[in-house]
Amino acid sequence: MAKKENKTMNELVALCKRRGYIFQSSEIYGGVASTYDYGPLGVELKRNLKELWWREMVQLRSDIEGIDSAIIMHPKVWIASGHVDEFVDPLVECKECHRRFKADDLATVEQCPVCGSKDSFTEPKLFHLLFQTYMGPVQSEENKAYLRPETAQGIYVNFENVRTPARQKLPFGIAQIGKAFRNEITPGNFTFRTREFEQMEMQFFVHPGEADEWFDYWKEERRKWYSSLGFSMENLTFHVHEKLAHYARAAIDIEYDFPFGRSELEGIHNRGNFDLSRHQEFSGKSFEYFDQARDEKYIPYIIETSGGVDRCLLALLVDALVEEPEEGDPNKTRTVLKLHPRLAPTKAGIFPLVNRDGMPEMAKKIESELREKFMVFYDDGGSIGRRYRRQDEAGTPFCITIDGQSLEDGTVTIRERDTMVQVRVAIDAIAGMIDKYTDEWRRDGGLSI
Repeated sequence: MAKKENKTMNELVALCKRRGYIFQSSEIYGGVASTYDYGPLGVELKRNLKELWWREMVQLRSDIEGIDSAIIMHPKVWIASGHVDEFVDPLVECKECHRRFKADDLATVEQCPVCGSKDSFTEPKLFHLLFQTYMGPVQSEENKAYLRPETAQGIYVNFENVRTPARQKLPFGIAQIGKAFRNEITPGNFTFRTREFEQMEMQFFVHPGEADEWFDYWKEERRKWYSSLGFSMENLTFHVHEKLAHYARAAIDIEYDFPFGRSELEGIHNRGNFDLSRHQEFSGKSFEYFDQARDEKYIPYIIETSGGVDRCLLALLVDALVEEPEEGDPNKTRTVLKLHPRLAPTKAGIFPLVNRDGMPEMAKKIESELREKFMVFYDDGGSIGRRYRRQDEAGTPFCITIDGQSLEDGTVTIRERDTMVQVRVAIDAIAGMIDKYTDEWRRDGGLSI
């Protein structure tokens, strides 16, 4: 599918509010900057995305284990990781409007992007990105703690706790999904950059001599996963880092072409043995692994895949949002979210054609039976065309209509979202047909049914 250059973030934000995907947090009090709540459809899309990632990374693999580590960890974790000393951004302030910016973001401009004032910035000063809190009743230096800025450290400190009971040998990985927090200077672009966000991270522990091979392997695996989600692959780019972070030996970002520009979805890094070596140094606990096959002791290297749940979800919505001419009337358009059916929050809309003659009762029975298998939505309000359009915009891949013929022969009409093709099917075959259509869905044209 071609890139949709006319798509704007304003259109997407409006749709997310209108259809119950994403809302401004604390909206009735004026909101909190760059903080969002996921509504009924948003939370289902997010859950589906995380479940697909977990299935791919943990359930289908015998060499990756899952954990769920704590958000608040021992402060020494963040000293050992380098976050306490190095997790800073240079901050500048406009002397005219007093808005603050990351100095790096203004490297190529000479005027304030808010008020237009030229050469009116203060000298850069370092701004710490860690959220700080205190444990216990006394706010003292001894009780200082941090909200984790990433989930990876919870994996590293649990390396032995996971490896030993799971009886894993290298190479193997540890995965987790969880919240992280960064006190960003300039969050923005809807849910792309927020101070509270969710990560999908996997750390794969390998022999140092095999790190390059596993780095290439995971780069390809992650490319295939994004393709399986239904992304237009022409909107994804692999960006190789030339300037590396202090912990990295190699780094590639998977980037997406958002309406506001090309930006990172996921990072794939060869972290060397930096993290385990640091935790060994600061904790006094050995992170050396004895490789029986090689008769060798070493601190494992780590290949990391680190993706943002919220960023991926935002990219999926951008990628799926389509406006196309209505059939029979090129002056009208219909708005469609062409999400992969596996990701779609609601799998089917269920509509009695009219609210009488036994149709609602049959429709409710179908709803009850299908709800045991997946999320569905019952709607008996308005014309059937309007009901279709509402579900198109919400991304629902299938609509089931119960009509007079349904009462006679026990069949219903299933309409497919992308092609709007309709077929007649027996009631007891609905779930199987939806599963079949879901497996056969194609990004370049929905289903041929």
